[in-house]
Amino acid sequence: MDRRLKVAIIGPGNIGTDLMYKVLRSPKLEMCMMAGIIPESEGLKRAAALGIAATADGIGPVLERKDIVVVFDATTARAHLQHAPLLRQAGKIAIDLTPAAVGPYVVPAVNMDEHLDSLNINLVTCGGQATIPIVAAVGRVAPVCYAEIVATISSQSAGPGTRQNIDEFTQTTARGLEIVGKAQKGKAIIILNPAEPPILMRNTIYCEVQGSCREDDVRASVEEMIEQVRTYVPGYRLRVPPLVKGNLVTTMIEVEGAGDFLPTYSGNLDIMTAAAVGVAERLADHILGKKEVVADA
Repeated sequence: MDRRLKVAIIGPGNIGTDLMYKVLRSPKLEMCMMAGIIPESEGLKRAAALGIAATADGIGPVLERKDIVVVFDATTARAHLQHAPLLRQAGKIAIDLTPAAVGPYVVPAVNMDEHLDSLNINLVTCGGQATIPIVAAVGRVAPVCYAEIVATISSQSAGPGTRQNIDEFTQTTARGLEIVGKAQKGKAIIILNPAEPPILMRNTIYCEVQGSCREDDVRASVEEMIEQVRTYVPGYRLRVPPLVKGNLVTTMIEVEGAGDFLPTYSGNLDIMTAAAVGVAERLADHILGKKEVVADA
């Protein structure tokens, strides 16, 4: 039995191309197709050069491939709203890297086990992937009444898609802090920093907790969560250890990209592609494991 899950990517831009290289490195996934709408796209050219089926005819050829099980959508929030029902009708699992928020919010280190059978998995946003695990970690020590995050990224790592989705970013990230991070109220802010040389992605997290908590307990919980995230995002690290003052907790996370296709300062994009592969590999274990059970029976 083939031990790799067949996947495709829609959207051959920077994120889709970086994702392709990560998929190709995965022992659990088989890269079958890259789809876009611009024939001269660099991502399509790279895919074709690697022997991967590449099409500029949009989502249609992906829907026609019966063997493709998982489809990564690396387009835009607006485009995914059109793609989602088509993928569902075709019986394919969508992993959404846009802020469209069609499916359940998923952060691999926090709640992947709850959504293994979902047909549409929403990866929230880059800020959500970076900060929700920390809010969830604080919440294991004391209930979080309010969580506010400030995601600062290099302006050079904010392409047209990111800029078009700024409103969706703040709204979706705030909801993710509440739904997945379990904060009673969430707020998200994004800053595009034009500094030269470009800065790494940095995320400041502020939590107001119910009652008091011990700083040692918060640090232990946060450090444990960081190690879980690092299993699929190696460049994820603590920049400023949690500081507790009364019922306020403040900490900072830094994300450095792996440099697969994007520059290492584009941690905001890398954390999305890394999380997408992390989700797909978990799905591979789940889906192929079920097939093995049926075959053995």
